[in-house]
Amino acid sequence: MANPGVFRAGLAALMLASVTLTGCVVAPAPGYYDGAVVTVAPPVPQVEVIGVAPGPGYVWGAGYWDWVGGRHVWVGGHWMVGRPGYHWVPHRWVGYRGGYRMARGHWER
Repeated sequence: MANPGVFRAGLAALMLASVTLTGCVVAPAPGYYDGAVVTVAPPVPQVEVIGVAPGPGYVWGAGYWDWVGGRHVWVGGHWMVGRPGYHWVPHRWVGYRGGYRMARGHWER
């Protein structure tokens, strides 16, 4: 039978690691390209009524065409709380190997 003290120490280390990693979020680097190459060009962006910001410091994140289930789907814009010292770079489609690839929106200094 294993030493109970060693077992408890290992269990404590495992519990500490699980609690530490619970708050861990892995996010892609800003401006990364998402998904497969799409050969269907995105439609022209839809016209959006922006309206008034819900409060000071809000930034408009414009709508964009996403690729879902083998077709372009419109994702409407929304207000976001701004980040001081940063500006929002919107989602965009970029030409890539005879098709298009999504560059996700991100905050940039």
